[in-house]
Amino acid sequence: MGIGAVSCSKTRPGVPKVLVFTKTTGFRHASIPAGIKAIQQLGKENGFEVDTTENAERFTEDSLQQYAAVIFLNTTGDVLNTRQEADFERYIQAGGGYVGIHSATDTEYDWPWYGKLAGAYFESHPPGTAKAKLIIKNKSHAATKHLQDTWEHTDEWYNFKNVNKETNVLIAVDEKSYTGGKMGDDHPISWYHNYDGGRAFYTELGHTEESYAESAYLQHILGGIQYAMGKNQVLDYSKATTQRLPDEDRFTKQVLNSGNFFEPTEMAILPNLDILVVQRRGEILFYNNTTKALSQVGFLNVYHKTDVPKVNAEEGLMGIAADPEFAKNNYIYLFYSPVDTSVNRLSRFVFKDNKVVPESEKVILQFYSQRNICCHTGGSITFGPDGLLYLSTGDNTTPFDEPNQAYTSKGFGPQDDRPGHLQYDGRRTSSNTNDLRGKILRIRVKEDGSYEIPEGNLFKASDKTKAEIYAMGTRNPYRISVDRKTGYLYWGEVGPDASKDDSTRGPQGYDEVNQAKKAGYYGYPLFIADNKPYRAFDYETGVSGAYFNPEKPINNSRNNTGLQELPPAQKAFIWYPYGKSEEFPLVGTGGRNAEAGPVYYSEFYPKETRFPDYYNGKLFIYDWIRGWIMAVTMDKDGNYVKMERFMQGTKFNAPIDMEMGPDGRLYVLEYGNGWFSKNADAALSRIDFNGGNRAPKTGLSVSKLTGGLPFKVKITADGATDPDGDEISFLWNFGNGNKKETKEPFVEQTFTTAGEYPVFVDVTDSKGATTRSKMISVYAGNETPEVNIDIAGNKMFYFPGKPVRYTVNVTDKEDGSTAAGNLDAANLYVKALYMEGRDKAGMPQGHQIVSGAIAGKNIMETSDCKTCHKPNEKSIGPSFMEVAAKYKDDPKSPEYLAEKIIKGGGGVWGETAMSAHPGISNSEAKQIVEYIFSLAGGNKQEPSLPATGSVSPTVGGELKDRGIFYLIASYTDKGGAGIRPITGTANVELRNPKIQAENYKQADGAATVEFGGVKVLIPTVSSWAAYKDLDLAEVNGIELTYFVQETPQHGYVVAAHLDSPTGEKLGEVTIGPGAVKETATTATITFPTWTGNQKHTLYLVFKAVDAAEKTPVGIDFLRLIAK
Repeated sequence: MGIGAVSCSKTRPGVPKVLVFTKTTGFRHASIPAGIKAIQQLGKENGFEVDTTENAERFTEDSLQQYAAVIFLNTTGDVLNTRQEADFERYIQAGGGYVGIHSATDTEYDWPWYGKLAGAYFESHPPGTAKAKLIIKNKSHAATKHLQDTWEHTDEWYNFKNVNKETNVLIAVDEKSYTGGKMGDDHPISWYHNYDGGRAFYTELGHTEESYAESAYLQHILGGIQYAMGKNQVLDYSKATTQRLPDEDRFTKQVLNSGNFFEPTEMAILPNLDILVVQRRGEILFYNNTTKALSQVGFLNVYHKTDVPKVNAEEGLMGIAADPEFAKNNYIYLFYSPVDTSVNRLSRFVFKDNKVVPESEKVILQFYSQRNICCHTGGSITFGPDGLLYLSTGDNTTPFDEPNQAYTSKGFGPQDDRPGHLQYDGRRTSSNTNDLRGKILRIRVKEDGSYEIPEGNLFKASDKTKAEIYAMGTRNPYRISVDRKTGYLYWGEVGPDASKDDSTRGPQGYDEVNQAKKAGYYGYPLFIADNKPYRAFDYETGVSGAYFNPEKPINNSRNNTGLQELPPAQKAFIWYPYGKSEEFPLVGTGGRNAEAGPVYYSEFYPKETRFPDYYNGKLFIYDWIRGWIMAVTMDKDGNYVKMERFMQGTKFNAPIDMEMGPDGRLYVLEYGNGWFSKNADAALSRIDFNGGNRAPKTGLSVSKLTGGLPFKVKITADGATDPDGDEISFLWNFGNGNKKETKEPFVEQTFTTAGEYPVFVDVTDSKGATTRSKMISVYAGNETPEVNIDIAGNKMFYFPGKPVRYTVNVTDKEDGSTAAGNLDAANLYVKALYMEGRDKAGMPQGHQIVSGAIAGKNIMETSDCKTCHKPNEKSIGPSFMEVAAKYKDDPKSPEYLAEKIIKGGGGVWGETAMSAHPGISNSEAKQIVEYIFSLAGGNKQEPSLPATGSVSPTVGGELKDRGIFYLIASYTDKGGAGIRPITGTANVELRNPKIQAENYKQADGAATVEFGGVKVLIPTVSSWAAYKDLDLAEVNGIELTYFVQETPQHGYVVAAHLDSPTGEKLGEVTIGPGAVKETATTATITFPTWTGNQKHTLYLVFKAVDAAEKTPVGIDFLRLIAK
């Protein structure tokens, strides 16, 4: 009989057992061993057994059900994974007990259920320990019945946040008896409650080793343990409501096609599981689910790049959706930027007989879009359950600082409404009720291609409002979905770049996932995240105005053509910055690009292929940059409950679209890890769930991507295993019609004919389950040039005012090397960039364009083109300069000329017909066209830097705290007859030498707290913080910037050591005395004898000048100083 059928009134046989759990991923308390020993002794004396562990793998249903209670003893950080969390929730729901001691509230911030179980989360504490007076609120409980009305105890005193008001408080602390309390008269310290079917007890006490030798304290935790154990009853799992998480290895990522995409943007899955994929440059691709082939079935001539130097256009073919009645009407919808008109357009086409029918186009709506600027297009299309069409549009606003201006946006909400600065004012679009940009539109498309406005949109049509608007105040909504049951709209919002709050401008930048239960205004550029307001700002004078009011937003921009008074701003559903998110820590840190996928319901899909019921009602969200996918749990009203990683062990390469197919499987479109380029890892994939025999897992790697003939390559199925332990076999596909089956996870293949070969492997287990690896394209006939950039001196940081010295070295098997001096310098392109943050969408495309032109020149020179054409002189055919002059202003000419090169033809320049070149691919023909246009200045790019030289680290720009210096080099070799030229690239990046003090890798005794809105490092009397793997070449000191609330009497000595707290000492300085209250103060540690040039872990060791020093200092950041 299973556990779920056992009555909850049945007592376990034998004595009760408890599990003491001591895992830490943050601060580790030195008192943990003393706590374990004390609880073990309590067990011996009071009749219960004690097991101990730091291994979270013990948190499985089979293991937990033996315990009457689980004790979290001074745990910290994220200690359980999603599966373990689910099993622990089920344990409590089945009647289990929980005890939390001290830093158990400094645990699992991204698990709201745990926060309510524990009763609160740690927020802060004053430095060190202190004696305080405790007030006993309830003396009838086993944990307090031995105590008097008050109790004096020495400990570390937590201030809490997110306090669960449904707990029963046992003990409170009198904040008047110590310094540093922030909760006032209601400052609980210990409590208990029944929670979600189980029993929970928490005490804040237990920081010090001495506590575990104190009789009153031991009796206190004993009473809590006895309460949590209850009557030692057998758990009743029939009462558990949390579902068990499916094993991750029951999900497999099946790569349907890879290596053949060039900037894919969105997909549409058709009822028969065929898939349409659109690419930014205009191609419409078709994946045939029956033949597994990928082909081009349509093309739109779109505006997708600008000739303005250092500017990227993000427009093009951005979105696609199939009509809900596609099986009957064959309608598809495309959102694109036509090359000949400055609009973004939504059109309907017929897709029939596996072709997009161009003449079937019905223009549904279009609106003006300012061109030759960057950025933000939106462009996602979806349908709701009621057949309404939703379309996201970007704000068409430049997020970067305008050059040569005294005052700029600096990554905050752009508001520059001065005449002549139109593109730097987001209020003209996102917060303009009379503009369709920066919105999500909702319409009902009629059979004739016109549309009507449904009830429930944000506005009625007027001279100040657009009726199509459903959600406004968006920056770059990218991607969107609609819940099939509730009709709630979800979208990812790519946010601005500011890296920290600024009192003169407003909050740092956040990405958002938004939820619209009804039409509304979502704040940008007046608000961000949970309605954090920006300040009004005068770009002429640099004077800050008032904070915007989310209850009554006002758009007083001179560029606003709509209403001034806007609807109340709505808070984001989920939000997170570059740094750690306090509210949603599971999202991680770093670059960000939030996107929203579907809400899943199993009832809509066939049982054989659908996802498990566990995901019912969960929203899938994902991040293009960070590469994760999350499943978000919501309550019955759609409110956020928690998020969890999905397929955490699987790599996703910049996912850009995600949809649930008609088969109940999740389809993922991956852009690949490179901007504005054809990425080898761009792919179309499907996530399968297998409830039975699990398919094998495999990766794929090749020993070389390119090589001369004969080209011998070793192909390996990396990490190929079978989850069920079955034998596996390998069927290798070499991309040339040849296949080979092996039992070994590797094979060698020699290619003797020049060409590109997509290779992959099918791995099959003994029961017939098969997994196909990703595809990797190898090229036989030419080897990629080897490009290296050598930076002299420090290879991690740049230093203001100190030029970056570099040398680019190129070696090509056929062309020669820079060292030998026999390379064609025209084929080498070197560029320096300086950018704030890592929004690489703003990185100029110069390398792709220049490399494409060079490759085109070399392809031309190895073909018969040069027989009939010369660069500057007429021959049998026109000169390339004449061709460029004739066609350079025709936006349709690149496609036309590329087709002409491949197919040939005549009649344009005279009687001589142009020969066909069927051996030249479409991409190679386009590169030839790029070369031709470059002769007439069609690609206005800056000239290359020399192969050896020096450059200012800010490249002539303004120094930024988050500024990154990039040096990029590419060399395109000459190829040969029938041999494609290949480009080799290299890049380096250097960062600002400013390091935030709280970004340490490890610390002992030092803590991070918030001081005046700034996170600072607070050292104690004796403590240290370690900063890992810093390049200290050319560094001869560190400048510390710190704050004080009161001036310390004695201060602190800060010493810099290498690789350990007692390692080689580089120097020291005393901080604190003389510092002015709440004013930034600097102090410099000099390294008088340091000459090393390797990476080291830098330890800052803090020691109070006098042990009696009680006044803290807060270190904001450290800045490395160069010789």
